[in-house]
Amino acid sequence: MHTTDRATQPKTPAAGATDAALHDHPRDGHGAVHDPFRQRYATALANPRLSRNLTAFQRSWRDSRRDAVAEVDFAALRGRLKAVKTDVVANLDRYLDQFQAAAETAGVTVHRAPDAEAAVAIVRDLATAHGVRVIAKSKSMVSEEIDLNHALLPAGIDTVETDLGEWIVQLLGERPSHLVMPAIHLARQQVGAVFTEKLGRPVSADDVGEQVRVARDELREVFFTAGMGITGANALVAESGTVMMTTNEGNGRLCSSLPPVHVVLAGIEKLVPTFEDAMTQLRLLGRSATAQRLTSYSTFITGPTPGHAMHLVLLDNGRRRMASLPEYREALHCIRCAACANVCPPYREVGGHVFGHIYTGAIGLVVTPFHHGLDAAAGPQSLCLSCNACETVCPVGIPLPRQILDVRRMVVEAKGLPVAKRAGLALFARPRAFDLATRAGRLAGRPLTRRGGFVRSRRVPVLRRQTRWRSLPALAPVPLRDRERTRSTDERTSRPPVVPNGATGMSVALFPGCLTDRLYPEQGEAVAATLRALGVRVTLPLGLHCCGLPANNSGDVPHAVRMARQTIETLETTGTDTVVSGSASCVAMITQDYAHLFRDDLSWLARAEAVAARTIDFTSFLDRVARLPAGSLAAGPGEGPGEALAYHDSCQGLNALGLRAEPRRVLGEVLGIEVRGLAEGSLCCGFGGSFSFDYPEVAERLMNRKLDDAEATGATTLVTDNQGCIMHLRGGCDAAGRPLRVRHLAEVVAERLAVIESRGPAPENVV
Repeated sequence: MHTTDRATQPKTPAAGATDAALHDHPRDGHGAVHDPFRQRYATALANPRLSRNLTAFQRSWRDSRRDAVAEVDFAALRGRLKAVKTDVVANLDRYLDQFQAAAETAGVTVHRAPDAEAAVAIVRDLATAHGVRVIAKSKSMVSEEIDLNHALLPAGIDTVETDLGEWIVQLLGERPSHLVMPAIHLARQQVGAVFTEKLGRPVSADDVGEQVRVARDELREVFFTAGMGITGANALVAESGTVMMTTNEGNGRLCSSLPPVHVVLAGIEKLVPTFEDAMTQLRLLGRSATAQRLTSYSTFITGPTPGHAMHLVLLDNGRRRMASLPEYREALHCIRCAACANVCPPYREVGGHVFGHIYTGAIGLVVTPFHHGLDAAAGPQSLCLSCNACETVCPVGIPLPRQILDVRRMVVEAKGLPVAKRAGLALFARPRAFDLATRAGRLAGRPLTRRGGFVRSRRVPVLRRQTRWRSLPALAPVPLRDRERTRSTDERTSRPPVVPNGATGMSVALFPGCLTDRLYPEQGEAVAATLRALGVRVTLPLGLHCCGLPANNSGDVPHAVRMARQTIETLETTGTDTVVSGSASCVAMITQDYAHLFRDDLSWLARAEAVAARTIDFTSFLDRVARLPAGSLAAGPGEGPGEALAYHDSCQGLNALGLRAEPRRVLGEVLGIEVRGLAEGSLCCGFGGSFSFDYPEVAERLMNRKLDDAEATGATTLVTDNQGCIMHLRGGCDAAGRPLRVRHLAEVVAERLAVIESRGPAPENVV
């Protein structure tokens, strides 16, 4: 059983509907009607216990997984399994034919189902032919996908879930909220209450052991009276026709061996060529799903139990379509471990009944349009804030963040954007119009601007929902572009470095990013001042605007392309060695997302790759290019070591650019400042660009978690490398009256360099 008090057994999730039903009132596998997305969202927000349960689980899983993964060469295993899955998807028919031939030789009857309706018909016909009235069902994601339980009811066939977590949610009339742990959204007290109500006798609300014994007693008779057992498959071994099934309960083996008819439901992507490949998957699956070395039961079935019949239903249901599309093909590599949900910040706050449809978590957002239609994915996909955490833990390296954005693009193409967002992005994509609008907006916003440069109004309807919990930054009186334009020639030219470093003499084009330019020009000045103090010639190219990230993350590809092209054209003419940005998000967009954006336009792809090769974030420039020696920016005698700082890893810096040690090395080793870690340093702060405006309730919770963590360190300053995080966290501090200062790394470094420069001439440069 899986509740937040005991997280060791893998389970399986969900329940579904046909594409046609999804446009009306789709039902889950227990006959319950799915609430509209916004209603489910509101219900989840109103349940504080849900977030507490999932938070406890995610924290426990993260620590346990770290230890389990450390025992193996996780990267090597991931690369090996990814190569296997890539081969299978590329040669799907060959492996299907090989598996079917081997399975039939072993005595299995193999059926191929093109869609959910066909799969249900196969099972219903088998049950009717054998006079089955009760089915004992073990883990099977495919059964949830095809809505099997509900579909069999009109035929008088009762399907009983024997996985404890799934049985609990079946009693509740719910669908599972997690791919592996169906009842993870419930605490043991809630489970005890469910058993007491549904079974008509008192069951302990605290003793998990008693709850398990009660469930075992209730389910035992099902195994012996069921005329059919249904299981899923974690892998299908092509060379032998073997079904691999992994569980942490014995119910899977009972369902597959006791009833006279055993039916296996599996997607066609579950194939692996050899037993060796299946072993590789096993080593990754337990560690990724439940943070175990191996699950408790690893069962290999080649042919039916003597005297019994065995049938295997291979389901397509949109999988071939996915295989035909390069953007989504890798989603078929998924081994259903649900690690992507276990690190997802929005999932933590609202759970799988909101963050998903039948398949939950990040992978659910990707596969849902192909299995259940775009309508079923439209709401849940908008909850992804593009933190990229899911990709970092995926045991087969699926580019889930990119695929979710591709789904978002499909949703926008089919349904359009909200009027306000569409108008805002259209304005944003036109640099001159945007420039005029922001300058006018600066004047118009003065009545709402408070001391400290924040906008907060609880009277203006549009602002009330946004500024109740987070003050918004006022537009800067003078944007960075104007400040740099007024600099003297002497200020622009390179000068001797303040300290010896490896960047002296280089020429750099500064890409500030739109938030720096319009909201935080002082941070752009700090980046420029740092580079100039290192002996670097810095220019701010005329015509720079926005990299296109806001449009790209909103699914507005045409405007993203327009802004990306404008950025590429401008950066191509700089004539500098390198492009440096103090925005980790902008660098991730230029160096990673442009390649996908221009994947079908080879001429622009080549230009994008050339610009990407010259672009680097500010932190990496200091660490890898300038190679500042340890202690070179440390405080001098009598200056004091400086206050201890807490560091917040921005999602794009950490998960996209891989920056973990670099900022700490700059602050700790180079500047000699004590850097204090956050309890959940890798957790997103909740900004996510427009996400925090679309879902302020979730953004507020995540922001407060981050600020609470920062304050718990005892540091009075929180440092990061991303302006979006700064905007979000500074605004939260202002609205709540928190004394915490939030600063960009460049501000801390530039401040120290100014002190050192004031001491006198620098020593002779040594590169």
